[in-house]
Amino acid sequence: MSANTITRKLRSFLYAVLLLGPGSALAEYKLNMPESVTVVGKEIFGLHMLVLWIVTIVGIGVFGVIIYSLFKHRKSKGAVASQFHESTAVEVIWTVIPLVILVLIAIPATKTLLKIEDSSNADVTVKATGWQWKWQYEYLDEDISFFSNLDSDSNEAREKGSGVNVRTVDNYLLDVDKPIVVPVNKKVRILTTSNDVIHAWWVPDLGIKRDAIPGYINESWFKATETGTYRGQCAELCGKDHGFMPIVVKVVAENDYQNWVAEQKEASAAASAGSDREWSEDELMTRGEEVYKANCAACHQANGEGVPGTFPALAGGELTTGSAEGHIDIVLNGKSGTSMQAFGPQLNDADLAAVITYERKSWGNDASVVQPSDVKAAR
Repeated sequence: MSANTITRKLRSFLYAVLLLGPGSALAEYKLNMPESVTVVGKEIFGLHMLVLWIVTIVGIGVFGVIIYSLFKHRKSKGAVASQFHESTAVEVIWTVIPLVILVLIAIPATKTLLKIEDSSNADVTVKATGWQWKWQYEYLDEDISFFSNLDSDSNEAREKGSGVNVRTVDNYLLDVDKPIVVPVNKKVRILTTSNDVIHAWWVPDLGIKRDAIPGYINESWFKATETGTYRGQCAELCGKDHGFMPIVVKVVAENDYQNWVAEQKEASAAASAGSDREWSEDELMTRGEEVYKANCAACHQANGEGVPGTFPALAGGELTTGSAEGHIDIVLNGKSGTSMQAFGPQLNDADLAAVITYERKSWGNDASVVQPSDVKAAR
């Protein structure tokens, strides 16, 4: 079989693969940037299209002249090149025209850039702090604070050996357990920073991409004109679980937003009250399983077996079968020089007591129960 025949067959095979590939993938494939649902985002998209059309027209014109010249003035037709050293007229033309184009682009671009940086007079202010690998959100005007983790379905599906087909998980790796909620047609200021390494808060539909840098606070804002759920991701390579750090923003009507604020404050009050009472073992185990899946399973695995050489096993481990004081200390304060984070700033006393109890009573472990009062005393 000749080389040309092999090449033709390979090309035909590749075409068939492309044409018969997943319809959803082809349907979602887009060449253009997404149109934003925010005021400034629409202006950014408009600038993008303006520049795109300008460079398209310029490109067609330049290459059209080149192609025309190649055919019209080729040597085979007897064309003879003109002999000249320079042309002042030509130099003025190819200097003035690009300058005019740049000025025409710079004027609207500067206006939009000034709007992007003007985060004053915000109706809602949210501080977004990046952690490896989750986001903490604090509503500075409402005294609301919570952590947003990868949702449990995605987290389970992405674990090695889970047996879950990721195609069956809605919004795989783009959903969270607690999205942030903001009102429609209100100016929302986002303050981004980081607790550990550089992250980036990026939501394409909202027209925002802002770095979260340890020790610094960067400002950005958006004003969504449409209700809906908008998804994004951390856009910096922030470590091994970088791909599992999504962002979800729910834009709702003003009344729904106020109801959500009231619910969050009630939940916060209930959590504080829960830290002051004694929990039954069943209550601790039920709550502890939820907290474990959201915060611990990614490293120590759902079955508690960990990853040999990287994350220690909790099933039958020295920590989970030893003293409660040592277990509480590690979970509260983390362990220096390892990937074990300090969960004291992240979880309340009741959640910490629940997850510690769950680890001490699961996978064949049968150690003592930990109460919220024990965690409170160890802080």
